[in-house]
Amino acid sequence: MQKKLLMVLTLIFSIYLNAQESQESVVLFELFTSQGCSSCPSADKLLDKIKHEYKDQNVFVLSYHVDYWNRLGWKDPFSKQEFSGYQREYGKKFGSRSIYTPQLVANGSEHFTGSNHYRTDTALQKYAKSKVSNTIQLENINRAGETIQLDYTIQGDKFNTITLALIVNERITKISRGENRDRTLKNTNIVANRVVLTNKAGEISIKIPDWVLDTDKLSIIGYTQDVFLKITGATRIGL
Repeated sequence: MQKKLLMVLTLIFSIYLNAQESQESVVLFELFTSQGCSSCPSADKLLDKIKHEYKDQNVFVLSYHVDYWNRLGWKDPFSKQEFSGYQREYGKKFGSRSIYTPQLVANGSEHFTGSNHYRTDTALQKYAKSKVSNTIQLENINRAGETIQLDYTIQGDKFNTITLALIVNERITKISRGENRDRTLKNTNIVANRVVLTNKAGEISIKIPDWVLDTDKLSIIGYTQDVFLKITGATRIGL
């Protein structure tokens, strides 16, 4: 009888801990940017500032480099058509007729110009008070050649997709053409590649692009979203 009671209490305590974990607050900023955009460096700088000031908190930043600026004089080496498509998904969510840079999306719930300090600070305060419904565990991470392999597990049911993004910590680039000609730009938490999944758990592989250097500091940022693209959980692990 005592053994059964102990098992029940242990189960209840485990459920309580999981519930407590899922009540953490998370702030996720996704910056849609381009090295070919003269308005973007100030937003890139603000994102880097947030990254360093909130490095010990559940605040995550991502730089998605879009490709639609590439035809205007400078091809952004970090840009992907896929990232422009992802930004268009947000455009549909927000009812926007067009997409723009620099656009900062906060917790998948609102957007504004990426260099707007006031809106960014307001979003930080707002979403630091909100509670997430998912927690994400990343483990068994292994680099095999040009591929990162890992296992993931999601706790909680209120999610539609999980994105696992391979991140390059930072890069300094000398721009020779386009709107930012003769400028030296710093980009932070650059999304090099990403995998989007719908299962609660699994083993995945992320390809490392050719432009990633052996000296680059890498990490994985994982985040879950509901059907409306709202962020429901996030985590980060260094490689």
